[in-house]
Amino acid sequence: MSLALSTLLYEWRRYLAAIIALALAGVMMIALGAMFIGIMNSFTATIDKSRAELIILSPNAEVSGGPGGGPGPLPKRVLPLIYRHPDVLVVQDLPDDFGRFIGPGQSQPSLVNIMIIDTSPNGVTLPEDFTDEMRRAIEAPFAVGIDVSAQKQLGVKLGDQAVLNGRTVRVALIMTGYANTQVPGVVMSRQTQRLMGRANDDQLGLLMVRVKNNGTMKDVERIRNELNAMSDGLYRAWTKPELTESTSRVLMQTGFIAILLNSVRVVGFIIGVVITWQTLRGAILANIKEFASLRALGVSIGQLRGVVMELSVWVGLLGIVASAVLMIGINFLAGMVNLPMGYEPVSLLTTGMLLLLISIGSGALTLGALKKGEPADLLK
Repeated sequence: MSLALSTLLYEWRRYLAAIIALALAGVMMIALGAMFIGIMNSFTATIDKSRAELIILSPNAEVSGGPGGGPGPLPKRVLPLIYRHPDVLVVQDLPDDFGRFIGPGQSQPSLVNIMIIDTSPNGVTLPEDFTDEMRRAIEAPFAVGIDVSAQKQLGVKLGDQAVLNGRTVRVALIMTGYANTQVPGVVMSRQTQRLMGRANDDQLGLLMVRVKNNGTMKDVERIRNELNAMSDGLYRAWTKPELTESTSRVLMQTGFIAILLNSVRVVGFIIGVVITWQTLRGAILANIKEFASLRALGVSIGQLRGVVMELSVWVGLLGIVASAVLMIGINFLAGMVNLPMGYEPVSLLTTGMLLLLISIGSGALTLGALKKGEPADLLK
């Protein structure tokens, strides 16, 4: 075991503040962005969980939907263009809508996001987590489903009747995994949408495409490229992972959100640097006589600097682990209160590398303290 690791394990209390500071800095950099991504994912849950392999949007759209609505309508003439591809099996539009929902005993309506799906068995827009029982529950006319997190806000429970856009509906399904902190979601069948007079046959929402044999990702990407080549500029095809990444990126670059996230990251960075630097410096100064003894025994100043830098690396790694543990706890608590959270692997990796750089940089700033450990000081 190295001297640096032995020192850290023996005097862990001296370095605990630096580890906690790094962990909290990591949480500050990750948590807020995860919340925004979770909110966006809650608006696009029916897309992400659909049984389609490809999504068709209008040609200039870069997002699959959100609080401000969808990516824009598509003309109906694009349907035969997509069916020209020999590997396309099913194409179905996924319309969305907003409405006013009044539950029993409510005097004021609540704004809801209406998600419309097909209830045919194995339908392309039917979410993958829908069981056959759930599918049949909203198959009946004027039957709707809501997420369990929206029950209190909408004032309904399973079996209640409510008013949606002036029509009486029945809450036939309580779902999980469709929480939305902005606008509660209501799921209904395409048949119910038509019965309520909300269908628009002149324009299409985004299109969900299923390919033959549920192709591998390589096949799906090939079909995407071929569909785009034959689009005549009328649409653009996306894979689901590609569209999810684009939606998250666009969200994070939105003016206010980008400023807020960058501000929090800067604050977290400053807090991490200052506390980690001062903690490491204090720990080195507290052990300065031991370092002086090592120099008296012939250990060079360069070797001692190597010990300090190794210490900073270990502190950084432990800070990353502590940050991960805290985020797991936060994610668990968010799940308990139905707060959606979403994570980008690239962002997590970048944050981890930044925490390690903070720790290494703080160790470099601490090297000057070793000058106070002269062997002659042991004689004082």
